[in-house]
Amino acid sequence: MSKKLTDLYHNILVEIGEDVERDGILDTPKRAAKAMQFLTKGYEQNLDEVVNNAIFESDNDSMVIVKDIELYSMCEHHMLPFVGKVHIGYLPTGKVIGLSKLARITDMFARRLQIQENLTKQIAEAIQQVTDAAGVGVIVEAKHMCMMMRGVEKQNSVMTSSTMLGLFRKSEKTRNEFISLISK
Repeated sequence: MSKKLTDLYHNILVEIGEDVERDGILDTPKRAAKAMQFLTKGYEQNLDEVVNNAIFESDNDSMVIVKDIELYSMCEHHMLPFVGKVHIGYLPTGKVIGLSKLARITDMFARRLQIQENLTKQIAEAIQQVTDAAGVGVIVEAKHMCMMMRGVEKQNSVMTSSTMLGLFRKSEKTRNEFISLISK
């Protein structure tokens, strides 16, 4: 754990007026630094390591979908969490990816300071890159604490973003099949 990061959290607590000698706060700078390192561990990861050669030959050319992948990220504007779910679909062309790798790719990009729009695109482009799929669709639905806890304080708003690549963009039929299947 970074002593510098721990010291920064200590200084933040002092600046907001907290008693850093209070029993419940004594170890907070260390805990906060450790939490921040975990929440941003995506910066230390790369696509090759995450996928770890889990690309397999397959003659399947039908749509593969994983829906409701849990998402936890942090807004790059306020450093507050946004949480939700990711739906991923792709059309294989001779290769499929290990199921858990879709969640790991999601986490790699989510564990960086983000905006949801970029996160959605990064996930789709990474899947396209490693699978060479005929098309990839990614839809992210999330609630943003920066909108719920501060600012306009709207508790029930959900942001939806999508990225459609290849046949998911070009073919309305393919896109509609994906949207229909994740809506069930």
